[in-house]
Amino acid sequence: MIKDKTGKTLNTKQVVVRVIGRILNYFLDIKLMLLRWVGYIPSHLTRNIVYKLSGMKIGRGSTFHMWANFFQPKNIEIGKGTIIGDHSFLDGRDKIKIGDNVDIASQVLIYNSEHNLSDPNFSAVNGKVEIQDYVFVGPRVTILPGVVIGKGAVVAAGAVVTKDVPDYKIVGGVPAKVIGERSIKDLNYKLGRARLFQ
Repeated sequence: MIKDKTGKTLNTKQVVVRVIGRILNYFLDIKLMLLRWVGYIPSHLTRNIVYKLSGMKIGRGSTFHMWANFFQPKNIEIGKGTIIGDHSFLDGRDKIKIGDNVDIASQVLIYNSEHNLSDPNFSAVNGKVEIQDYVFVGPRVTILPGVVIGKGAVVAAGAVVTKDVPDYKIVGGVPAKVIGERSIKDLNYKLGRARLFQ
């Protein structure tokens, strides 16, 4: 008789499904370790090629600086001309969609899965994250599941974004609240080139 972690007895089919799931998770862990190693290669082109091979969709002219980390890269979609800073983390257990000409600074954490604190099994709750065009996300920002950051919005350094951010608004703090608004609404700039060897 085999039981799961909650003490529930499992039949043969349930055991087989769980064993296969565990094996597939080991392969995912190896893949994520390899992607972490790729993050140390000082070449944007090489990193982008490997990230695309892992299932990420990366638009023309977009790039990651070094040391990015991921869960489930196949659920991550990046638009055109976007730069994602060093040491960023993109969850990917649910969809992450990042638009065109988005500037994401260093050490930004984007989560789309969190634990349900009311569930006795502490199960995961997922929510898609969307960051629309021309957004600037400052350093060390944390973005939580289910959030949409509107076009042209700015997230100040160190903020924790727990709810949607309207277009062109500037938010900051923990939790992030509106602290201003961008005066220019006709955004059509292109970000500068990513630093070499970073």
